[in-house]
Amino acid sequence: MTFVTTLRFTSGDRHVLDSVVNDIKQTARRKGVEMKGPHSKPPEDFRVPQSKCPGRDSKQFRPWRYTIYTRTIHILGHGTFARDTAARDFPDDIYVEADVDRITGGGTDT
Repeated sequence: MTFVTTLRFTSGDRHVLDSVVNDIKQTARRKGVEMKGPHSKPPEDFRVPQSKCPGRDSKQFRPWRYTIYTRTIHILGHGTFARDTAARDFPDDIYVEADVDRITGGGTDT
């Protein structure tokens, strides 16, 4: 039975995001950890309307626009490395989600 930890990193700052993910990738390579990724998701552009004052018919400022970038990595086994990576201190503008899945080999009963 193998555990796969999926870490999903999102940020509005692509350069900081890529720096963090590349650091994790280099650390995994140095420690001999089997890792897949980083996989990039297409950037998501958001537009938020802004009213000058409350009410339906109030005038509007130009919408606030921002972009969110996402990178996903999969760590196969190596629970300690995955746990340490997910728990490390990241810059404030990086959001991290962690999922752990159990993978069983073919032909085994669970």
